[in-house]
Amino acid sequence: MNYVQRGFFWVGIYLCLVLTPLFVLLLAPGLSGSGFWWDFSIALGFAGTSMMGAMFVLTARFRHAAAPFGIDLIYYFHRWIALVAFIFIIVHPAILLFLEPVFLEDLRISVISWHMLAGVISLITLTILMVTSLWRQQLKIHYDAWRIWHTLFAITALGLAIVHIEGVGNYVSSPWKRILWAAISACCLILLLYVRLIKPLVLLRHPYRVEQVVKERGDAWTLVLRPQGHSGFTFMPGQFAWLTLRNSPFALKEHPFSISSSAMQPQEIQFTIKELGDFTRRIKDVFPGQTAYLDGPYGAFSMDRHPSSDYVFIAGGIGIAPIMGMLRTLADRGDSRSLLLIYAYKTWEGLTFQEELEKLKEHLHLRVVYVLDTPPDNWQGESGFITDELLARHLPVAMNQHEYYLCGPVVMTAMVEKALRRQGVPLHQIHSEIFNLA
Repeated sequence: MNYVQRGFFWVGIYLCLVLTPLFVLLLAPGLSGSGFWWDFSIALGFAGTSMMGAMFVLTARFRHAAAPFGIDLIYYFHRWIALVAFIFIIVHPAILLFLEPVFLEDLRISVISWHMLAGVISLITLTILMVTSLWRQQLKIHYDAWRIWHTLFAITALGLAIVHIEGVGNYVSSPWKRILWAAISACCLILLLYVRLIKPLVLLRHPYRVEQVVKERGDAWTLVLRPQGHSGFTFMPGQFAWLTLRNSPFALKEHPFSISSSAMQPQEIQFTIKELGDFTRRIKDVFPGQTAYLDGPYGAFSMDRHPSSDYVFIAGGIGIAPIMGMLRTLADRGDSRSLLLIYAYKTWEGLTFQEELEKLKEHLHLRVVYVLDTPPDNWQGESGFITDELLARHLPVAMNQHEYYLCGPVVMTAMVEKALRRQGVPLHQIHSEIFNLA
């Protein structure tokens, strides 16, 4: 199957996972017969809970399932579909309380039943999970701590929701319905064991060694890694991997970074990382000989997925990293196609890979357009933002014969995507890397 067919296949699998409990609910016996709004509320509760269970599948990083979409898109989908599930679950008790206000009496601490208490705690836990996820940076929650608590809250919320459903009993009274929810619970537990136990054990047996830590322009550092005692992995240019440093794979302290090295040299994997946060600011303190662990490769942001006669690359800031991996790969392959790179950065002095990009022109049919936010006094090139006018000046005449790859800050990428569309570039020929996964 090609990527499109595989994509439809996995979308179908996801819909089956989410909708099966709802279809089971609709089968007699089960519904209360108390009216449309009552049954609609119950359906929302079941749908929201099954969607919560499917979250464990979305974040398990199954490579074959992620390949048609890219893991970055799956995480983006996870973020927004979680919000939909949360709304379903919030509306579920809201409708019931509106229809039967007397239920408030049953929620008093002195009389509340164990299954209703489980539902209330599940709802509170889920609310905390959503607030800390959507506003993590505003709440100044450290990424590593957030990941641990996010996992614990998700397990607690789903487990208590299933306890609530089982305790209510009216809608899972038949044996085969109980088997269904038991199967959902077992699958979530198996996924948890796979992600938190089996996968870390596999990674632990495939360590990497830090060979070099190279200082780059623009407060960036390149880590050069080599596999130790194993063959490593092959990857497509532009993909990324999850990197663990100073910890074991069990520590939940992994971070995603684009691979900036050539796919033709998989025995030397490089990550170019800019000092932006707590973890990235400590990259310069890593020393050769340290052990690292890699979970990868992931991502659909690769020219190898979309063969074309020519390519246009547009990078902003450290978004040059995956594009650099593609350019290095093309150079190693002796590629002769026409290439255009539009590279936006704040200053000329801080422009990462400045010298190597100039050298790549000797090996590739590459034209580079630098766009500086704060150019030096004698600057003769482009400055400011990547606008419609700038693209009109530099894009090739035969725009429809090129594939376009964008990577940079989210705001920049969104603006350039719209500008490319206004220039007449077909949407299916524009490929973007989502810069921030969490």
